Amino acid sequence: MIVNVPQLPWYGDTELALEFPESWDVTTCRMAGQDTPKISGEAIKAAFLNPIGTPRIAELANGKKDVVILFDDLTRPTKTAELVPYMLEELKEGGIKDENIRFISAVGAHGAMRMMDFEKKLGLEVIQRYPVYNHNPYENCTYLGKTSRGTEVSVNSEFMACDLKIAIGSLVPHPTAGFGGGGKMVLPGVCSIETIIGNHGSLCDFAADQNLVLNGWGRVENNLMRLDIEEIAQMAGLDVSINVLINLYRDTVAVFIGDLVKAHREGVKLGRKIYATPVPEAADVVVANAYGKANEATLAMEAGRKLLKKDGGDLIVTCNIPEGQICHYLGRSFGRKIHGKLYGVRTEMPERVRRLIVLGPYIDRAGLDWIGPIDKVEIINSWPEIIYTLKESHGKGTKVTVIPDATIQYFPDL
Repeated sequence: MIVNVPQLPWYGDTELALEFPESWDVTTCRMAGQDTPKISGEAIKAAFLNPIGTPRIAELANGKKDVVILFDDLTRPTKTAELVPYMLEELKEGGIKDENIRFISAVGAHGAMRMMDFEKKLGLEVIQRYPVYNHNPYENCTYLGKTSRGTEVSVNSEFMACDLKIAIGSLVPHPTAGFGGGGKMVLPGVCSIETIIGNHGSLCDFAADQNLVLNGWGRVENNLMRLDIEEIAQMAGLDVSINVLINLYRDTVAVFIGDLVKAHREGVKLGRKIYATPVPEAADVVVANAYGKANEATLAMEAGRKLLKKDGGDLIVTCNIPEGQICHYLGRSFGRKIHGKLYGVRTEMPERVRRLIVLGPYIDRAGLDWIGPIDKVEIINSWPEIIYTLKESHGKGTKVTVIPDATIQYFPDL
């Protein structure tokens, strides 16, 4: 039996063929909107003409001088270049001149983007026509005060200097903020490292200590982190939030534009349907493919391990992207004994995982810190070799679950 899963986002977007023994019982967990058709240009235009909770961008642009557009990096599946022409058309109608438009990559605590990355996200014409900057979380941030939950807020000074602020991001499930997109483009996107720590660290610790509703895939209601994020984005003055929903292949299938909360919540309603995935019977082997966020393969771990049998099984993570795992200044290690402030040192296998294998060759040893305990994770550089290894301990009738994209699929019953 062969199961094809998507791979190599931003680098060709092809498929990886996973072949299993015919005697094995293989289930593929398909999300409801896996094959939802790509949105048309007319539908994108209509979304810009009918924003949710705000006037059109063209109207907001009247009388404004400096415009900033935030966009996400290659850890997110957003095909931003498809939306930019419609947004620029709105700005032009509103009287904004090219020299007053700039783009900032909302990398948060991720490593900086390069020109080749900017081109993948925005297209060559855009990056040669407009200045495109990286956000630096360690410098040049403007202090705005505290949120009602006590988070000290400092935001990119170039962003704050503009009088029309727009963000383009993807609305996909997220393990702590419920869903991406919306205010998340500001926090962590263009906030200082201290502000990110306050929201991702201190606030999380407080919520856990008080047994308050904090997080969970797909959960936005009463989510302390999400509420804090949105308060910060409002303090920073984000005027328009552009949120895209995608199918399994990263095609844009819907766009929600407007107020950073109202447009986001409307998108979440559809997102819960598109990404919803039924929970199969517990398996002996789970293959958790990371595609939409292939360079944040840590996100594939949670669903992957929970779909294993309670007494344990083998988890295979596939994360094929040539650049490897993203540099995360808060969440990863930077030496044998040094690491980011929010790095959780992994010394034991995740619950239910007896053996953890990562498909190479697009993973390095240091990159395993994003996935599991480095000294206990095995890298195997081809799928046939992985199957050969698995057959040593699994025979006829082995139950296998394949998750085509464990970084974006939503298991509401898990």
